[in-house]
Amino acid sequence: MKQWLETREVLDFLAAQRRGGRGGDNPAALATVVRVRGSAYRHEGAKLAVSADGNSAGNVSGGCLEQDVREVALQVIRSGTPELRSYCSGVDDIAAWDLGVGCEGQVDVYVEPTEARPRERELLDGRCPFAVCTSVAGKRERGNGKRLIVTQDGSEGDLGSPELNGEATARAHELLETGESGIHEIGGRSIFFDVLLPPPQLVVLGAGDDARPLVRFAAEVGFRVVVVDRRAGMLTRERFPGAAALVRSTGDELGEATPLDGECFAVVMNHNFADDQAYLRALLKTPVSYIGMLGPRQRTDRMLHNLAAEGSVDDGRVYGPVGLDIGTDGAEQVALAVLAEILAVRSGRRARSLRERHAPIHAPLPTD
Repeated sequence: MKQWLETREVLDFLAAQRRGGRGGDNPAALATVVRVRGSAYRHEGAKLAVSADGNSAGNVSGGCLEQDVREVALQVIRSGTPELRSYCSGVDDIAAWDLGVGCEGQVDVYVEPTEARPRERELLDGRCPFAVCTSVAGKRERGNGKRLIVTQDGSEGDLGSPELNGEATARAHELLETGESGIHEIGGRSIFFDVLLPPPQLVVLGAGDDARPLVRFAAEVGFRVVVVDRRAGMLTRERFPGAAALVRSTGDELGEATPLDGECFAVVMNHNFADDQAYLRALLKTPVSYIGMLGPRQRTDRMLHNLAAEGSVDDGRVYGPVGLDIGTDGAEQVALAVLAEILAVRSGRRARSLRERHAPIHAPLPTD
């Protein structure tokens, strides 16, 4: 879920280099993880942008590959020729992890000269999935580095031929369903499909001071955060710089004020019983996956009892008191407990220490 946020930051960096160098242009290269074998610290789609003056944004490992990749990127800027580099541990698991590669892992990184990518950046401001298809075959192969952008509604760009574009578009539509980035052989060419799925949305209902660390932390881990309050004076960029949107709304207007779907999670923390009950009433009418209620259990139970008198209430999505039972003191620690619970609910995992998990930490849970 962080790939969307990190890609946006990398593309913002590239746009800034375009504006900031001599003559308004500071050449740059983009390094992208295109293949991972084994358990790696980063996955396909992780990016590092490097400018000719040595500045950079993003990362492709836990930090140990960055220096070498940065040197390769500077060479690519000078030569104008893309390169595909492989980093293989070939050692034991501990040393592999220390190298930022993973357990008996191999990471392939594609480094290409690049310019600003305004269309991709524009798509990242929306909530629609898309894929960027890039030819990465052959160091000097004709058409290497050409791109095709595929959305659910169509495609734009060129990989070198109408046939290749058509086959790549069809494969991209399949991958948009699974959300998996990776290299695929299409028409005799190696094409990297960078699949970007919109991040889940966290709607924080209540713009008090204790909401600020929750909004900040959630944005940093990759959520698209929307802050809702009926008090316009509380909804300012100075208070919530990480929020994607600030929405003035009461509970009665909530459904019209902001989209609420199954990829939305909500935390109600307005510290006003009537306001919070109105928000809870509105949320229960939507398909949001999680409704966290700040405050004592008796307070949430009273709201649910009141709402049950109005009609049937599905309280299985309601988490009140909100957050994991980790022992908290202060708004920042409460925010961590709340965010950890949301992540556990989203991944379908029971919150516990990783030392209790016998399967690899990145392996999906078995299905029934």
